[in-house]
Amino acid sequence: MTPAEIAAACGLTGFSCEGKGIGGILKSRFEDFRVEEVGRVPAIEPRGRFTVARVTLTNWETNRFVGKLAKSLGISKNRVWFSGTKDKRAITTQLLVIDAPQNKVSEIEMSDVDIEVLGRSHQKLGFGDHSANRFTITVRGCADSDGSPLQAKEAIARVNHIFENMEMRLGPGKFPNWIGPQRFGATRPVTPVVGRAVITDNWEEAVSTYLGMPGIQQQDEVVAFRKHWRETGNVDECLEMIPRYLGFERDMLQHLQRKPKDWLGSFRKLPNNLQLMMVHSLQSEAFNRIIAARLEAGLTLTEPISGDIVGMILDNGKIDMAKLVEVEPDIQSRIQRNCHRGRLAVTAALPGAESTFNDSIPGVIEQTVVSEMGLMDEDWQVAGIPRLSSKGSRRALTVGFSEFSVEEAGDIDSVHLSSRFVKGPLEGEVWNPEGCALRMRFSLPSGTYATVLMREFMRAPLTQY
Repeated sequence: MTPAEIAAACGLTGFSCEGKGIGGILKSRFEDFRVEEVGRVPAIEPRGRFTVARVTLTNWETNRFVGKLAKSLGISKNRVWFSGTKDKRAITTQLLVIDAPQNKVSEIEMSDVDIEVLGRSHQKLGFGDHSANRFTITVRGCADSDGSPLQAKEAIARVNHIFENMEMRLGPGKFPNWIGPQRFGATRPVTPVVGRAVITDNWEEAVSTYLGMPGIQQQDEVVAFRKHWRETGNVDECLEMIPRYLGFERDMLQHLQRKPKDWLGSFRKLPNNLQLMMVHSLQSEAFNRIIAARLEAGLTLTEPISGDIVGMILDNGKIDMAKLVEVEPDIQSRIQRNCHRGRLAVTAALPGAESTFNDSIPGVIEQTVVSEMGLMDEDWQVAGIPRLSSKGSRRALTVGFSEFSVEEAGDIDSVHLSSRFVKGPLEGEVWNPEGCALRMRFSLPSGTYATVLMREFMRAPLTQY
C-alpha cells in the first residue's frame, strides 16, 4: 500500500481549511512526543482491593506493557485497568489500577518503565475515564511541498495561518474530530478489515487477516513472517520464524498449534480492548469518511443545518447519547446559539445495529457512506463474542483544543535521532533533514487524537506521523 492508500483506508482525506503545511516528521526520538493523562485519581483507601499506580513509559504500547506487567505479577491482563491506549514511540504518563498487592507492584522493575504507586482503592478505571491528554510534540525537518527546507519563521507563520483559518471556518479552538491513524494502524490499517470479519462472525478471516495482512515500512523479518502465513497458513513454520516482539500474533499461533482450526479461540487471545477496537475501527472508518464527504460537499462541521443530529457536550467532552436532537427549522436558530456557546455539537454516525438515517442532506451523506462501505445490511450482532456487538453511536464532528502554543525547537545531534530521520525522506514524503524543528503544546479531550491536529498543520503523508 502507498501512504495515500493507507490514508484513504482510514478515511483520512481532505483538510479543515486552506493553507500550506509545514511537512516534517514526528517521533524522531522518544522525547519528541510526550503525552500525560489529565483526570481524577481513583479514591485512595488504605483497605482497597486494588493498587493505583502512575506509570511513565518510554517506547511502550499500552497493551503490550500491560501484558508484560500482568505476567510479571502472575495475574491475567484483564485484571489491569487503564483508561486509554497511548502511542508506542513516545514518553507517556497514565494511571493504572492493578488487582495485585501494593508491595508486588512496587517491586516491579522493567526497562524504560517508571512506576509510582499512589495507594490502594476499591475503584477500577474504565476506558475513557480521564478527562484530557496534555501533549508536547516536536516536529522535525519542516519542509515545503517540494521538499525544500523551511526556516522557523516561515514554518511558524504557516502554523499560525492554518490556526486562524480553522478558527474562521470552525470556530475558536475547534478542529475536525477525525479518528487518528493509530486506531487503524498507521503503517498497516488492519483493524477495520478485521472488524469487518468480526461483525460477520468470520473468525478464520479475522485471525488470518490480523496475522497476514501486509503493511509498509515494516522490518524484513515481519514482512517475511506475514508473507509466509498468507502463502502457507502453516502454524508450526510461522511460529519458528515469527519475531519475538510480535507477542499477540505468537499467542494466536500457539493457540492454533494446541487447537487447530479454533479460530474463535485464537482471536480471543487478543486483549479485550483490542478485540473491541476492531469493531470500533470499522465504525471509525465510516465516521472519517462522513467528515470527508461533508468537507468535500462544502458543508459546515459546526453550524447545524436542517436534518443534522446534535448532542449535548458533557464535561468530559463526549456526547450525551441520551439527549440527541434532530435539527428542524423552528428550532434551528436556538440550536445554533447553543452550538456557538459550546453546549451542543453537530454529530455524525458511528454505524451500528440501531443506526437510522433521515432524508436530509446530512442524512443522505451518512447513508451513502455506510452503503458504499457495504455496511447498510449488516446487523452488527457478533454471536461468537456478544460483547463486541454494537448498537451504534454518534460522535461530534469537531472537538476543542486548548493551551495551544508553537515555538522553535532546538536542533539535536543526529546520534540522538532515529535511524529513520538519519536515512532521510522516502519517495513521496514531505520533509527535509535541513528543515527547522517546531515544538507545539496543546491539550485535547480524551478520545481525540493529537496526530490529526498535527496533520492539519503538517499536511504530510501518514508515514511521517
